[in-house]
Amino acid sequence: MNHLLLCLKRPFIWLSRFRHRCGYGVHSPFAFNLISDVIYEKQPYYAYYSLASEQKKMSCEIGWYKETQKINRLLFRLVNKIQPSTIVEVGCLSVSSLYLQSGKPSAEYLFASNLSELFWDADVPIGLLYLNDYRSPDLLRGVFQVCVERATPESLFIVYGIGYSKKMKSLWQELKNDERVGITFDLYDVGLLFFDKTKIKQHYIINF
Repeated sequence: MNHLLLCLKRPFIWLSRFRHRCGYGVHSPFAFNLISDVIYEKQPYYAYYSLASEQKKMSCEIGWYKETQKINRLLFRLVNKIQPSTIVEVGCLSVSSLYLQSGKPSAEYLFASNLSELFWDADVPIGLLYLNDYRSPDLLRGVFQVCVERATPESLFIVYGIGYSKKMKSLWQELKNDERVGITFDLYDVGLLFFDKTKIKQHYIINF
C-alpha cells in the first residue's frame, strides 16, 4: 500500500477497530498481559532516545517516521518481553534491525533478504522471526514454511503489513490458521504468531 494512502486511511482504520482496544473483553491472562504490558505499554525505555536518533539518520521515508517509530518500539518491547536467544529478520534491511537487536543485545541476530541467505547451525531454534517485506508475500510464505520447522513453544513470528494489500491479508489468514500456530494477534500493521499449543488457539484483533 502507498504510504500516503495509508496515512490518509489510518483515522478510518482506527475507528473501525476502536472496540478492540486495551484488552477489553479478553479473558486469557497471557493475551491480556501481552496487550496491557507490551502492546500498550507507555514506559519510556532508556534505549528509545538513542534509537530514535539513529532512526532519523537512517530513515529516507519523510512523513512516515512516526508510524515506523511506533512499530519499531513495539518490536523492541516484544524482544525485551520474550528474550529470544536467536532473532531472524527477513525482507528489506531497515532501521527495524536496530530495535530488534537493542531489545536483547546478547541474542544472535541474522538478516536475510531472501531464502538463499537463511543459514544457521543445525538444530538451532528460532526465538523470534520478523518478516518485514509486505511487498513480497510469496517470499514471506516461503520463509515461514522453512522457519516454522525451527519454532518452539516460546517462539514468536512477527509479520509486517498484514493489512496493506489483498495478498497480505490472504497470507495472514493462511498463517494464522496454520495448525502449528497457536494464539495470534492482528494489529493491522503487524501480525503476531505464537506457538505455545498448551494455550487455547485464539485470534485477537487489537486497535494499535
